[in-house]
Amino acid sequence: MPKTFSFKQTLLRSTVVAALCGAGLAQAATIVIQSRDPAGVGFNDTTPVAPVGGNPGTTLGEQRMFIYRYVADVWEQALESDVTITVSAAWEPLACTASSATLGSASAWNFWYGFQGGAPDTWYPQALANKLAKVNLSEGQPDTTGFNNVDIKTQFNINLGKEGCLTGSPFYLGIDGNFGNGVNFVETLLHELGHGLGFSVLSVQTSTGKRINRAGTAYTDDGLPSIWERFMFDNTQGKTWLNMTSAERKASAVNPLGLAWVGPNVVAGAGMLAATPVLKVATAAPGYSGQYPYGTASFGPAVGSGMTLGSIATIAPDTVGAGQGCLPFNGADTAASAGKVVVIDRGTCGFAVKAKNAQNAGAIGVIIANNVAGAAPGLGGSDPTVTIPTISVSQADGVKLRAAITASVPYGMRGKVGYATGSLTTDPSRRAGADALGRPLLYTPNPLVGGSSVSHWDVSASPNLLMEPNISPDLGLVLVPPKDLTKSLLKDLGW
Repeated sequence: MPKTFSFKQTLLRSTVVAALCGAGLAQAATIVIQSRDPAGVGFNDTTPVAPVGGNPGTTLGEQRMFIYRYVADVWEQALESDVTITVSAAWEPLACTASSATLGSASAWNFWYGFQGGAPDTWYPQALANKLAKVNLSEGQPDTTGFNNVDIKTQFNINLGKEGCLTGSPFYLGIDGNFGNGVNFVETLLHELGHGLGFSVLSVQTSTGKRINRAGTAYTDDGLPSIWERFMFDNTQGKTWLNMTSAERKASAVNPLGLAWVGPNVVAGAGMLAATPVLKVATAAPGYSGQYPYGTASFGPAVGSGMTLGSIATIAPDTVGAGQGCLPFNGADTAASAGKVVVIDRGTCGFAVKAKNAQNAGAIGVIIANNVAGAAPGLGGSDPTVTIPTISVSQADGVKLRAAITASVPYGMRGKVGYATGSLTTDPSRRAGADALGRPLLYTPNPLVGGSSVSHWDVSASPNLLMEPNISPDLGLVLVPPKDLTKSLLKDLGW
């Protein structure tokens, strides 16, 4: 008899990403949405609103349900299953501040092993387990949670955009992508349902590397693996998570740029990844010239290969929040930044805030250095008044870049401002977001990011992918190569 456990995961994120849709499938899935909102709340909110961006709803609740149904319809066409997929949905107050928020979460409600059609002694998320077993595995099982026949449970932040909760950035409920300063709910929901369908290693506790035991009651060193683990290959350890100890899995979860997905469908589609975009640095100081992979920003002018950035400088770390650029620059930093591209550390305040402060000081561009190990991050945020280009580099490359600037100060002029020069190009020998063999990388920053590490693509991927941990405004509506790899990974799992 198949075994199950119930599991709820909250994905804490200030931003999410999205895309959708596969085509040409022989038999579409059926997705049913069950609201658990009380009267007058969430889907039942009767507040009058004007139709927006292709959403014809005339109340807030109607518009919210329209988006749910719209996204469910798209996912139906992307999947095949003979068993109905049931999503329990609600709008709830979730954690937030004026500058960041938990947008929402979604996860498989039950996990199963030991059913016909699945790999032996391997955990599967319920919607996928039902598809493979060709029956609803919850049917007839004891129900102690109230979600017995639910496959995916979702909740989204009902307070988003209100004062004190990512103030001024509510969910945008149109389907035309014109979300402006809002949060595109179509993209958010598409991404989260991807997790609920199986894009996650939920049966492993990434902070310890332990797996859920057979009884589904505790994480142990001898627990059962999930189907996800057989496709996670650590290039440092030379093995998949399926063959690792708990300690080895724990280490792999914080091995930046070291954990690849080796499933055949993803590898076959990985040719869609572009050549790695790099910042080409030149300096008279020996040993510091070279190429630094970079990430891009959702604000400011578009950047790309062939752009010349100009001279690169740093601001004094003891005068502006340890080099974080969160306050208006003082006289010395303004002098150092004027006409230069300034290097600023990530942290404390938003990326757009840093860029605007640098712009106000006369900088012609910004390079934001990551504050954790891993790839150069994508830079979310919005400020239409930022007119200078902004890119990011990794923490390690930020250290190297500052060293190059320091080393460029002429002999006898120590204490003065040094600089290097930079331009943007690509490295055709490396695919962005892939390992040396071209296999896409999973997100493994150090330190661990609970709810995000391992269960997303790495932020170094280009073009941006649906299942990265951050939202990107350039995403389209396709889940398959050459636009995206979400459907490819779900196929590796068994969809």
